[in-house]
Amino acid sequence: MTVLIGLTGSIGMGKTSTAALFQQEGCALWDADASVHRLYALGGAAVAPMAQAFPNAVSGGVVNRARLKEIIGKDPSALKQIETVVHPLVAQDRADFIARHKDSIVVLDMPLLFETGAAATVNAIVVVSVDATTQRLRVLERGTMTEQQFESILAKQMPDAEKRAKADYIVITDSAEHAAEQVKAIVADIKDRLHA
Repeated sequence: MTVLIGLTGSIGMGKTSTAALFQQEGCALWDADASVHRLYALGGAAVAPMAQAFPNAVSGGVVNRARLKEIIGKDPSALKQIETVVHPLVAQDRADFIARHKDSIVVLDMPLLFETGAAATVNAIVVVSVDATTQRLRVLERGTMTEQQFESILAKQMPDAEKRAKADYIVITDSAEHAAEQVKAIVADIKDRLHA
């Protein structure tokens, strides 16, 4: 039997490093962001429909994410159009991955697990969390976005407290060692339930 874990957490919470910890424990990992990158790459399934919807967002057979951000910046309603194209393709990519991995545990790394309704499709939800000060520091230390952009992303995501309330498991990423211990415990608990 395949157990599907939905792994989520707001920006800067340590979700990517936590996903890697699950992989180290032998879980198969599907990453929503990586899926979108594949769909937007040369030969990706989203290139043709995006070229039709937003011709100036595609160049050289690749969807240009920076141009898409500009388009959304000028016309926020464009985001809905983009999601209409991309979400079904991402869902298909996820379904194909699950079908290929009949492992005991498959981790689905999805930043918008709750926001897209995908939470209803998994067996357990793991929320990655840390205090708000650490979160803000992590994001701003990356140097890839302004404080204003960070606040804008936070405003679109479900608040951390709400996510934690809906979680079956919470991983606090205050240190790499602590996160690793928690992931080991979660995998052990799920394996125990599988063999119960």
